[in-house]
Amino acid sequence: MASSRGGDSEGQMHVLAVDDSSVDRAIIAKLLRSSKHKVTAVDSGKKALELLGLEPNVDMIITDYWMPEMTGYELLKIVKESSELREIPVVIMSSENVPSRIDRCLEEGAEDFLLKPVRPSDVSRLCSRMR
Repeated sequence: MASSRGGDSEGQMHVLAVDDSSVDRAIIAKLLRSSKHKVTAVDSGKKALELLGLEPNVDMIITDYWMPEMTGYELLKIVKESSELREIPVVIMSSENVPSRIDRCLEEGAEDFLLKPVRPSDVSRLCSRMR
């Protein structure tokens, strides 16, 4: 029997992709699905938290940094402060290469920080580390 974290018996991970850009959401979802992962895509941090409240069986969260209402950094902090969610790895994506922002996210508990556009090699590296 598969645990709530770590995917199902076929090694498929459930990834929650969070990005306010429909184009970026589609790209990351396609990259993850091509690696045979289940993807749930939402357009805001608020919707991500709602989904996590309903379905906590998510193996990884990959979120954009800049989004309206709630940034990816704020989502990261909420996840890491939650006793139910803190074990879920969170990966932040951004099109801006700002070292201080990257460092702040990693210090707050982000698993990784990816620069957009996200490449297939980024997804492969992430998924191999999550197993």
